[in-house]
Amino acid sequence: MNDATRLLITTGMGLAVMVVAILGLQCWAGLRVGAQPLVAALRAVAQLAALALVLHGIFQYPWTAVLMLAGMLTVAALTSGNRLRQLPYGRRAAALGISSAALIVVALIFSMQMMELTVSNFIAVGGMITGNSMSAATLSGRRFMASSQAQRGEVEGWFALGARPQQAFSRVSRTAVEEMLLPTIDKTKSTGLVTMPGAFVGALIGGASPVEAARFQLVVLVGIMLAETICGIIVTKVLSRATVIASPQESSTPKADAKSKASKDAKANSTSGGENGSSRESNSGGSAAEGGSEGETRETERARAELERRARARAHK
Repeated sequence: MNDATRLLITTGMGLAVMVVAILGLQCWAGLRVGAQPLVAALRAVAQLAALALVLHGIFQYPWTAVLMLAGMLTVAALTSGNRLRQLPYGRRAAALGISSAALIVVALIFSMQMMELTVSNFIAVGGMITGNSMSAATLSGRRFMASSQAQRGEVEGWFALGARPQQAFSRVSRTAVEEMLLPTIDKTKSTGLVTMPGAFVGALIGGASPVEAARFQLVVLVGIMLAETICGIIVTKVLSRATVIASPQESSTPKADAKSKASKDAKANSTSGGENGSSRESNSGGSAAEGGSEGETRETERARAELERRARARAHK
């Protein structure tokens, strides 16, 4: 048995022990996650094994590295787009933001010769930039939806004054991008003090000197900040084209619409004995809806009055 085989067996046994410990601790603590940790570990093993085979082929045929980056961008766009499907233009925003940010930053890093253009560097940098761009697109889009709900009165007030969607959602967009960037900024500020970055550790394990590893990590960290900034701005710009405020409960999938229609049909075909009670419930529900509509109207009127007051104050100045 050679050293490589012995190392694989030792690693497999150690991973098995850790997975058993994870399952045992979660069961003891009463956590209802089932076999998800085991499934996740098995998927990671299969996916990393496939990745190792793919990279072995890529190192033999360097031009295929471009195809791998395109595949990573596609998967990232689909994953983030699925998270933002409740938002108008959500899938388009995710795809455009991720692809633009990743391609711009990767091209900038290698065109300015901050790193040597090799297959390993291209795949490593491209993968990290793409992965963080995907997270940025998802977080900025979800934060855009939450801020739209929190600032509904202001957005509707701008629409009532005839403002364009980009102007109505301008404050929402700024809040979404700012909140998305905070974790990355904090992580960059605390690098080397609180955390030991993965790229730095990987470079050291790969045999690079500490200075070279630090240089590689700096390029990656600043590149990630730039990519997330570009991605967040593009995503919120595209989402700001909407003329409605999306709700977290809304779904744009045909399956959900079909379920909703079936539910409505079932209610319409209820027995005639419950028609009187249904009528009373409908009347009370209509009254509640009217009350909610009046409350939204008053909120919109207050927002409009406040905006008009600010406009008159600026005009006097």
